[in-house]
Amino acid sequence: MAPPTPSAARRITGVGLATASGVAVAVQSRINGELGVRLADGIAAAVVSFGSGLLVLLVLVPATPAGRRGLSALRGALADGTLRPWQCLGGVCGAFLVAAQGLTIGTLGVAIFTVAVVAGQSGSSLAVDRAGVGPGGPQPVTGQRLAGAALTVVAVLLAVGDRLGDPGALGLALLPMFAGVAIAWQQAVNGRVRMASGSALTATLVNFSVGTVVLLVAFAVDVASRGWPAGGAPREPWLYLGGPIGIVFIAIAAAIVRFTGVLLLGLATIAGQIVGAVLLDLLLPTAASRPGPVTLLGAALTMVAVLVAALAPPPRTGR
Repeated sequence: MAPPTPSAARRITGVGLATASGVAVAVQSRINGELGVRLADGIAAAVVSFGSGLLVLLVLVPATPAGRRGLSALRGALADGTLRPWQCLGGVCGAFLVAAQGLTIGTLGVAIFTVAVVAGQSGSSLAVDRAGVGPGGPQPVTGQRLAGAALTVVAVLLAVGDRLGDPGALGLALLPMFAGVAIAWQQAVNGRVRMASGSALTATLVNFSVGTVVLLVAFAVDVASRGWPAGGAPREPWLYLGGPIGIVFIAIAAAIVRFTGVLLLGLATIAGQIVGAVLLDLLLPTAASRPGPVTLLGAALTMVAVLVAALAPPPRTGR
């Protein structure tokens, strides 16, 4: 039996929330990128970001009735097989994205980082929706959506075109692209956790718990191979806001993906990310993030690609 089709009002509300959360992700990217530069270690910055978010959730979830009910429902869903353990691993993908922010934004800038994430996310969202990984069930792939995904890849090549002769920069651009591929799967399985637990906060706690464990293991390997981060802990409070911003993003995505589907959620988030990233790099530029005309053209093409896919008729769920 196909899941019920959500109302237009819920889909529009979901798209608005996803767009706003996309702007927040662009801000988070700048914060974590700057923290990675200050600490001289992108993995350490990711641990700080995820770890701070986890600490907030460890206090918030047990303190709220909805959070406690969600934890109980989550245990029941895992026990009776309604929710599979692998569906609780979305935080691995979130950890990858946050690590990529700390490792690459200091060199690439927020705009190029975001365009690369977009390329991976849009194509991966098509596959995840088609496979029915998310709570909305399988959704068919259309030619218009394929065209939108293909345009995003062209946009990435255009945005990094002035760096084609620099293999190091291209390698860095591939890292956020792969992170984008992972985001779609993360949003889908986090939506499953949210449905099983009945609580977006509980789903967010699961995401941050898994991600923090993964990042701590990666940080231990990093310290063993390269030593303790050379940079000192910065004093500016805003550099520690990446975790709380991540809580908002993950909670919104987990709550609305069942109304929007993975693809539409991803497209709306992408729109917010692109707008936020370009504005940040234009209004608050850093040495590595002064976008030129080619990068801006790549960002504009990405928005066109999002529009192409978003204007496609909504796919019917089920068979």
